[in-house]
Amino acid sequence: MAVKFFGQFLVEKGVVSREKLLEAIDLQEKNNLKFGETALNMGMICKADVERVHDAQRCEDLRFGDMAVKLGLISPNQMQQVLTRQKNNHLYIGEALVKVGALDEGEILRYLAEFKEDQAPYTAERVNLPPGVSNPQVWEMGADMTYKMLTRIAQFAFRPAPSEEAETVNARHLAVAIDFSGSVKCRYVLSVSEGAQQAIAKAILKEDDVSDEPREVLDDTVMEFINIVCGNIAAKGAQLGHTLEINPPVVIAEGGREVEVPPSFRAIRFPVYISDGEEVEFSFWVG
Repeated sequence: MAVKFFGQFLVEKGVVSREKLLEAIDLQEKNNLKFGETALNMGMICKADVERVHDAQRCEDLRFGDMAVKLGLISPNQMQQVLTRQKNNHLYIGEALVKVGALDEGEILRYLAEFKEDQAPYTAERVNLPPGVSNPQVWEMGADMTYKMLTRIAQFAFRPAPSEEAETVNARHLAVAIDFSGSVKCRYVLSVSEGAQQAIAKAILKEDDVSDEPREVLDDTVMEFINIVCGNIAAKGAQLGHTLEINPPVVIAEGGREVEVPPSFRAIRFPVYISDGEEVEFSFWVG
């Protein structure tokens, strides 16, 4: 038992082949365009506008369409047109599997019910914090902001697992941290697998291939990403009435090493499972 995606679940049950799943995913990706891609195809914006919106999203918590309206690139009416186009064209993985001939339409609901039952222990519909944690609204907001940045900047398709207390944190390929000071004190830790680091590097550097980049540059992109996340957390914290100051990010561990949480902290970890098998985990070490 583990966190799985629907397609992965069907492959492991022997219902569909891996080849058919990949074919369905390819069809789904071609069909389910992001807001910026859809607006671009509809002739509302240009590629430079897409980059402008993405850059602005690093500093302010707004969805692509809302940010594009704020920047004056599209009108509210045009935003609704794009959203309608996306909704009408959206293709779920089950539907894609039917289209590529891997499943019969009548089988989808049965397998989806089995999948939901299998994954019920790992479903995180909302952020659930352990009882007695101080300033819970800050950590709930921080988790929500992290999920948004993983989607908007790193472009990850992922499933969050339920949060839990932890005495150690696995560094995976790389673990970086930022300390918050001010009215709320904590340490924010982000650990990423090697593939997740490369995806973040592509997004930060705006490059399609980072395989030739030195390790130092790749590490710097993860630290830039955590800077963006924590900067947004600090801004949202101010709206909640908290003063959050962030210190420079630091690398705390590499290569899968387990990092012990000091006894003076209470660590809440949030595992994130990415659709391509890579992993990200973030945690708040609350003092």
